[in-house]
Amino acid sequence: MYLLGYDIGSSSVKASLVNGDTGKCVASAFYPKQEAKITAVKPGWAEQDPEMWWANLKLATADVMQQSGATPSEIKAIGISYQMHGLVCVDKNQKPLRDAIIWCDSRAVPYGNRAFDALGEQQCLGHLLNSPGNFTASKLAWVKENEPAIFEQIDKIMLPGDYIAMKLSGEICTTISGLSEGMFWDFKEQQVAGFLMEYFGFAMDLIPEIKPTFSEQGRVTAQAAAELGLAEGTPICYRAGDQPNNALSLNVFNPGEVAATAGTSGVVYGVLGSVNYDPLSRVNTFAHVNHGQRTTDNGQQTGHAALGGDIASLVADQMTKDGRAVLDGGFASLAAEPLTRLGVLLCINGTGILNSWMKRNVAPEGISYTEMNEFCAKVPIGAEGLSILPFGNGAERMLQNRETGCSVHGIQFNIHSKAHLLRAAQEGIVFSFAYGMEIMQQMGMEMKTIHAGHANMFLSPLFRDTLAGVTGATIELYDTDGSVGAAKGAGMGLGFYKDNNEAFASLEKIQIITPNEALKDRYLEAYNRWKSFL
Repeated sequence: MYLLGYDIGSSSVKASLVNGDTGKCVASAFYPKQEAKITAVKPGWAEQDPEMWWANLKLATADVMQQSGATPSEIKAIGISYQMHGLVCVDKNQKPLRDAIIWCDSRAVPYGNRAFDALGEQQCLGHLLNSPGNFTASKLAWVKENEPAIFEQIDKIMLPGDYIAMKLSGEICTTISGLSEGMFWDFKEQQVAGFLMEYFGFAMDLIPEIKPTFSEQGRVTAQAAAELGLAEGTPICYRAGDQPNNALSLNVFNPGEVAATAGTSGVVYGVLGSVNYDPLSRVNTFAHVNHGQRTTDNGQQTGHAALGGDIASLVADQMTKDGRAVLDGGFASLAAEPLTRLGVLLCINGTGILNSWMKRNVAPEGISYTEMNEFCAKVPIGAEGLSILPFGNGAERMLQNRETGCSVHGIQFNIHSKAHLLRAAQEGIVFSFAYGMEIMQQMGMEMKTIHAGHANMFLSPLFRDTLAGVTGATIELYDTDGSVGAAKGAGMGLGFYKDNNEAFASLEKIQIITPNEALKDRYLEAYNRWKSFL
């Protein structure tokens, strides 16, 4: 029995096939092999053709099927992870009316800012938990004003993952988690944010049908099955944005748990157990994958809640697994209470991009990243008074959208070397994480454990030790990725796994990094000096 997971990124589409019984990935592939095309007609714009995602998904699917030797009928469920905050507009024939406006497109910022000013801080933050900002709703407002002929033809709006699910099943639906990342969900009223729809002049029927994150969300059509080499009727049982899905992939479901990534940009994503937000919108709050799920009296997570917190209908096709009755969509209990599980997302633009810039321009020529890490680790903590602010990759939301640029502070020509610069760069990246995590802590989050994939900046012992040292958090490194997580999410939505702990029982923990208490004061001294330059 296999589970198929897709990760629809802006660089590539990845597919992974997971053996449901062992939890192990048996095959994975991504396309294109070079970074996917992003069209930028004007500065700050970023668009992609949704059909390009589908074309690459077909290639990745064929590759994993060939690698694994699995038969189509052995795949029991499909899960989807996708790049967040994008806008796909389709007509009544389910055809895209224009290229998708993707997450890194900034044209809609003025529309979100005007909405925030007009509707008011209390209304936006109290109901949306964020400023409308540059999210999907504001992108749609741009289309409405600048492309009215296209806007008039829109039948439904979707996120990238919704579009892929539509291509697979012919059905258009979305999730509360997805709506929240687009600023369409009202957390106070537990419904689509009618006040924002009215402000922008959007008809309510633009929003697709809403289904739980872990549930059957359509079945593969005969046409899609023929294109992909899959079995007609295979259910789609999970979808989530890439950052909530990354947290799921690392088994981060409960308050106090944190997932982090540190590639070109960096993300810290923590789970909050109560409704809260940052009043300055320096971090964003969205519905996590298990928001609205129900719990039994002993706290075990089960099934999912109906929209608005009503009791869900438990009429579903049944299957059995080890003698247990399993409902489509997971175990459920009529007596269970819905969970509040929100994902607080800190995004830092200037992260690994600084480290790679340092490797190209400062490190000894021909050195590898591993050698560079060893080279700068010889320098003492704090780089002997040298500090670097890493914010050279555009405006930082954490700094209230200021574009400060990257800067070097405290350099002494008779002391500092290339190694000092390299260490100060890695420390500066870590300190930006710590600064953002302080904001998250002010919202009531406990930062006890950081879960991360064993990749990118987390391959650096210096980076890991500094992050543990300055935050006091234990870091756990795992061997996983988004498409594998999406496959296991599908297993949860199908009801094959009773809960997240069963789904991720096989998650391989590679390493644990604990804070070195003897060095804590030295890390904090360097961090406080760094903060003084902000």
